[in-house]
Amino acid sequence: MKIINMRHRIVCLMSFLGVSAFFIPGILSAADETLYGDMQTVTQDMLDHAAGDANNFLHTNGNYNQTRYYPAQQINRKNVSQLKRAWVFKTEVVESMETTPIVVNGTMYVTTSFNHVYALDAATGKQLWHYKHDMGPVTTYCCGPNNRGVFPYGNMVYMGTLDAKLVALDAKTGKKVWESQIAEPELGYSETMAPTAVDGKILIGTNGGEYGIRGFVKAYDAQKGNLLWTFNSIPENSVGVWAENDATGLYMHRDIAAEKAALKKLGDPYKTLGGGVWQNMAIDRDNNRVYFVAGNPSPDLYGAIRPGDNLYTNSLVSIDLDTGEKRCHFQYIAHDVWDLDAVSPPILVPVMDNDGNMVKGVLHGGKTGYVYVHRASDCSLIRFSEPMVSQENRWVLPTKDGARMLPGANGGVEWSPMATDPNQGMVYAINLHQPMTYHVEETPYPGGKLWLGGAFKVIASEEQFGNVTAIDYNTGKIKWKVKTQQPMIGGILATGGGLVFTGEGNGLFKAYNSATGELMWQDQATAGVNAPPASYNVGGEQYIVVAAGGNVQLNYKRGNEIIAYKLAK
Repeated sequence: MKIINMRHRIVCLMSFLGVSAFFIPGILSAADETLYGDMQTVTQDMLDHAAGDANNFLHTNGNYNQTRYYPAQQINRKNVSQLKRAWVFKTEVVESMETTPIVVNGTMYVTTSFNHVYALDAATGKQLWHYKHDMGPVTTYCCGPNNRGVFPYGNMVYMGTLDAKLVALDAKTGKKVWESQIAEPELGYSETMAPTAVDGKILIGTNGGEYGIRGFVKAYDAQKGNLLWTFNSIPENSVGVWAENDATGLYMHRDIAAEKAALKKLGDPYKTLGGGVWQNMAIDRDNNRVYFVAGNPSPDLYGAIRPGDNLYTNSLVSIDLDTGEKRCHFQYIAHDVWDLDAVSPPILVPVMDNDGNMVKGVLHGGKTGYVYVHRASDCSLIRFSEPMVSQENRWVLPTKDGARMLPGANGGVEWSPMATDPNQGMVYAINLHQPMTYHVEETPYPGGKLWLGGAFKVIASEEQFGNVTAIDYNTGKIKWKVKTQQPMIGGILATGGGLVFTGEGNGLFKAYNSATGELMWQDQATAGVNAPPASYNVGGEQYIVVAAGGNVQLNYKRGNEIIAYKLAK
């Protein structure tokens, strides 16, 4: 074990220095399965050094920094044209799929809509076990019955459920070990995110920003399932500083006087203000801090009854891992009435500040169509990127008859996780171009039911499309951009082979040259490929894997396939 841990540390150091160890004899050859492959139990040490692990895929987004960078180079620009299907597994559920496949020691774990979990042989796709969650009577969810995957820890895998539970399963058998009720589904709470495991804790946020919830992040004991602490993403004093401009400096047309009058009359709306936490947290292991983004306020479009900045909606937030106490925050859009919430997971990566110094940074891809670059220590904004999508009529206020604006309510970057390549200083995002009209309607709190306060409508007569964009996060400049036929949602993966992989709603799964955006390879699935890809190694062969199940939100064709690829022999 000491030898293995030393190898972990060598890999971690080489990764930090930007050196690939994948083909170094005696350290990380593709066939050296003893490095990680004899570890049946997922230890904290394995999770801490996952960024250099060229065999497993242990985290939803690759590692605690959430970089979605997989270091293996076996599949690369020179040979990706030889990538072929290794196997296809069909699940029982034909519905949208947003799962990230997790791979531990040759076993893959995937989830489907309605909280099914499958364990598969990662080399063959053969089913090992299948768990079906016993769903409660209330399943309230915003954007489809999705699930984004499990998280492995110890000898268990953990999943959040649509009926707002946290479930622990035995990783070898799929048998339920324990479950905990996270919140009341009758009040609009639900879970689609994958949990995050660290230091004996299971961290999980909540959906429900469209239902008048009070958002949170909670920590549970990994062994017993008891609650350890709660951070409310909506503080009791949610008013803030009455900000008139957004993070990019653009005026938001707020009527501050009217809001202050409403506050005096109605009081602070914190109990039903939304602020769901949709996606995984980044964990700074050096400083024992957690970073996440909180989503839109409730109701989405009708802001008259929620005066103030509506903290900490639409914000990057950092808290202490041990206590859940807040360390810092940065709000992108105060008093949002456009549903342009922060949902794509934050990424921890060294960045250059405006004085040319390298500092610990946090990246976030916004529905606004910008990549925001923060200083991790205090959450302050260092820079924002060039816009990845058109900016038209920001921030026009919603009206009864509808006011046109771009980006529309889906973004920009939706919940789709970004990826980085530390060797190139690049971050990769997938985006939507969907012009919409914003309609406001006076709507009182409906008690745990859908609460939009109006509607956002796609303009059918205007072109809708997407793009894959590469940003130099040390300058904010766009390095390349590729237009796609349809708006993009799902996620992206970068690899040490100089490639990025992502899928589209028309079923195309593609590999691009990560430096130039050149299309290098593609495959056609039978349903939309709207899930984040992963990569792993079994028996000395590197695989790329992705789910093809379509998407409810954009109504892409549904399916039920997990597709794994490897190089043809």
